[in-house]
Amino acid sequence: MRQTKASLIYRRTKNPRAVQLLPGHTRLESTVRYLGIAVDDALEMAEQTDV
Repeated sequence: MRQTKASLIYRRTKNPRAVQLLPGHTRLESTVRYLGIAVDDALEMAEQTDV
């Protein structure tokens, strides 16, 4: 259920940092596993947005 919710939020916002806050992950790498995206892509997107 958490993975589904995280995926839905990611699809709507394209913001991995916002999704990272949902389950309380301290590392973006943990969130990336939920989303099935590359770490480098997530870091690049996260740098472009502020949460």
